[in-house]
Amino acid sequence: MTSGPALRKVDSHSSIHEAALNEAREITDILEELLKKEQYEKALETAYIGVEHWETRTLQHAASEEEGLYKELAEESAELNEAVIGLTRDHDLLRLLVEEIKELLGTEGINDQVLQRFQALILVDVLHNQEEEKILPEH
Repeated sequence: MTSGPALRKVDSHSSIHEAALNEAREITDILEELLKKEQYEKALETAYIGVEHWETRTLQHAASEEEGLYKELAEESAELNEAVIGLTRDHDLLRLLVEEIKELLGTEGINDQVLQRFQALILVDVLHNQEEEKILPEH
């Protein structure tokens, strides 16, 4: 599978990341406010919206990168193999955090641990995007 042109251009790729990340930040901020106000039912709904967002936006995008762009980059340059492995590991961490959130929501409901994992998702994604953009301009 070859990657689409948007994935290979740093500006458009960055825009994809930034849009999804801004939405994730908004959802997480809303979740934090609802928890502070002890509005647990709305917070629980918001957490599930957050999970859906990460699964359908960021993780779906990550899968596309792994199936196309990352394979292409690794094939083009052996020097990029290590970077591709690291970027794929970042995706795995995002998937693990989302799974932990779903498990926590199912067993304990909404709590600060869920919020912390959403905040961790954002941090990992920011760092991941910075690393990914370092290798994109060259290609």
